[in-house]
Amino acid sequence: MLPCSRAPGRRSRPFATAAALLVYAASTGAAGSPPAVPGGPASGGPVGTFQIVGDSMVSAQQLFVGTADKVYIVDKTENNPTQIQGHPAWAAEYALGSNSARAMDVVTNSFCAGGNVLGNGTWVNIGGNQAVTTGGVTAASQTGSPPYNDPDGGKSLLDPCDDGNCDWSLTGDLATRRWYPSVEALDDGSLLIIGGCEWGGFVNDAAQTNPTYEFFPPRGNPVTSPILTQTLPANLYPLTFLLPSARVLVQTNWQTAILDYKKGTEYRIDDVPDAVRTYPASAGVVMMPLTPKNNWTATVMFCGGQNIASNRWVTNWNIAQHPASQSCVQLTPDLSGAYTHVDPLPEGRTMGNLILLPTGQVVCLNGAGTGVAGYGNDSWAVGWSYADHPLLFPVMFNGSAPPGSQWSREGFTPSTVERMYHSTATLLPDGSILVTGSNPNPDYNVNVPYVTEYRVEKFYPPYFSSRRPQPAGLPLQVGYGGDGFDVTLSKDDLFGDIKHIEHAKVVVMRMGFSTHTMNMGQRMVELESSYTVNSDGSAILHCSSLPPNPAIFQPGPAFIYVVVNHVPSVGIQIMVGSGQIGQQPVKPPAPLPTSVIAKNLVGSEKGNASVSGAWQANPRVRGWTGLVAGVVSAMMALV
Repeated sequence: MLPCSRAPGRRSRPFATAAALLVYAASTGAAGSPPAVPGGPASGGPVGTFQIVGDSMVSAQQLFVGTADKVYIVDKTENNPTQIQGHPAWAAEYALGSNSARAMDVVTNSFCAGGNVLGNGTWVNIGGNQAVTTGGVTAASQTGSPPYNDPDGGKSLLDPCDDGNCDWSLTGDLATRRWYPSVEALDDGSLLIIGGCEWGGFVNDAAQTNPTYEFFPPRGNPVTSPILTQTLPANLYPLTFLLPSARVLVQTNWQTAILDYKKGTEYRIDDVPDAVRTYPASAGVVMMPLTPKNNWTATVMFCGGQNIASNRWVTNWNIAQHPASQSCVQLTPDLSGAYTHVDPLPEGRTMGNLILLPTGQVVCLNGAGTGVAGYGNDSWAVGWSYADHPLLFPVMFNGSAPPGSQWSREGFTPSTVERMYHSTATLLPDGSILVTGSNPNPDYNVNVPYVTEYRVEKFYPPYFSSRRPQPAGLPLQVGYGGDGFDVTLSKDDLFGDIKHIEHAKVVVMRMGFSTHTMNMGQRMVELESSYTVNSDGSAILHCSSLPPNPAIFQPGPAFIYVVVNHVPSVGIQIMVGSGQIGQQPVKPPAPLPTSVIAKNLVGSEKGNASVSGAWQANPRVRGWTGLVAGVVSAMMALV
């Protein structure tokens, strides 16, 4: 049994320590030291470009940010050239500061597992494939046999570290076998594990489906989910999101449901229009930012996928050349069961990752214009790949732009690396996007059109052309309600214009567990804030803690950013909540002070007309009223 709090002697993570910040200063070319966040001109490739920065050592089928400097990569069991403990390596730790990899021993076959992070900061890799030998052939023994000695996939744990001494460990088995499960963090820091199948294949089927959900740490026997019994065959990796109402959105195949896991009930809402979004159609999916302006109400966006009927998920036709969908739709489940359309993608895309930026925009990258996720030796497959026509251009979504202009690739250039099945992407603390992986093959293979890929890229969003804010005073831990904190910004951080303080914001982000076009647990919350502008042109942002509802942003490790004039600071790692698994302490939110501008700056050329004008111009400055409204909105949805 996993302990609900960190046991004595366990390695603690360096949340926003001086050493971690200095690593980021080096990796971004920034100068600065705690308590200020490193900033300065960002280094790296030109804005809007991809830059190949390193080698992942194993192909990145799964990926997550563990510390300010370390990204963790998990592959399936295959014949990678790097060896560890007498077998090929299937996992690696990637250091951002040095762009170098260290082999890790993940032990079991984590092929098509799920994952997420617990409220105490431990990452969990859940489920996966049976033990195999070369070429993905089933091994003679499920406890491991030569040449790989890879036991059947189960549960693996990792406490990230920056000293190179951490590795994966095993902890028992799930109550049932799960291949292609989804994993979502809950408001007490535990995990919901949902769906999957027993033995795998291109799609699910009645003989092996696992239409249930369970919890980790365990809470008893698995519970049957009606939507998973009704949505064969394209219902693997169900798209799953905890909502502020403490219920769970589940979207799979064409159907959508709201799961009340605390009561063990669920009900249907509208079917998703235009296309199947779940694996292997593999649309991009993301929860949009939860902000004071929208009362921290969750809206989920789905983009791309495949319009394929349930009886067509078979391999007797050339699915690799079937055009992907352009459709993008959004759903706000706590308010309505109806989908709405937003601007479509510029081109159809399957396997396109949707990555949240600290600015609130979303970057779509990776994937293909035709086909689906998966591979096989079918005559029509492209080598082994079930997809073709890789898409190398990224595109960015701005939800505040007028309809017809929400997607843009202006100033972007394409990648030179094809990212097909088993590609991954994640936001990094410095605000760039790490992109790697791709292996639509049953084993390590470089003699096919779409090879096993180890190259690691960074993509640099538009704000990399600007000086980065260097806020001082960011906390190492943020709770739910109670007292907030103050963040100091210099005149330079405001780009010499005090008007920028009106729209400055502090955001807390989780990058998620990236696999199969999903970033499980990816989420962004903007904190309530007001401001004081000092006579020298510097300013203080007065920030509330998180809203007093852990279902808005689950407990566990996260990164905090300050965004000024659409430019984010370098993020620092914090702990959200108590740092333990269990019911989180919740306090009434403390009211924020009124926004104030120094008298000598009121009415100045680069100031506001009046103090009251500054107050009215900032819709986020609502103190107690805004915080309570967000909580009331979420609680009313439970009724």
